[in-house]
Amino acid sequence: MVTPVCCAGPLSALDRARADDRPQLILDGTLTSIDRVGEKKTSVKGKEIDAWYSGKARAFAANLQGLITPGGFPIWISDALPGSTHDITAAREQVLAAIRPYLKAMPVLADSGYEGAGASVHAPIRQPADGRELDVDTRTRNALLRSLRCLGERGFALLEQRWRTLQHVHLSPSRVGDLAKAALVLFYTASRTRPRPQVVPASRVDRR
Repeated sequence: MVTPVCCAGPLSALDRARADDRPQLILDGTLTSIDRVGEKKTSVKGKEIDAWYSGKARAFAANLQGLITPGGFPIWISDALPGSTHDITAAREQVLAAIRPYLKAMPVLADSGYEGAGASVHAPIRQPADGRELDVDTRTRNALLRSLRCLGERGFALLEQRWRTLQHVHLSPSRVGDLAKAALVLFYTASRTRPRPQVVPASRVDRR
């Protein structure tokens, strides 16, 4: 397990991951439930919508992005963006520019919501809109990516299940990122201070 550098921005987390010889990182996003917010914005279709309403979650939420180790441990979490923000848009704003210089030695795995993120950000290829089946090589690539990337979802689950405040935030949504970063620090602090189980030598085991 590594120590997070979540409060110093993604560059510090990426430097630490490279120093630890991580073969790859996982980029993932989550939607944190919040109270109703009246802020509006104009959609790409020109309609006025609730900025913090997520059509994906069908609820008001904040979008958080995270960098996660291959073992499923988060090492960096972004500031919160409105729930209507798509993951690829949030990643472009929050982290993709910082990732670019590291991708040659440390590629990033992501889900299909990050399709189009650029070279060395590997995401599954979606099935064509016309219903054609993907070829066997592409299906195999997608399956391999999912098997390597699946632990990325564990990263946010570790925080959200341990700290209930992240399951629904009643504060200003702009504070969601601060809460998630604090939870990340607390997670690693608790992991370092938790007593380790004692190992009983084989000679002392009751063999009755």
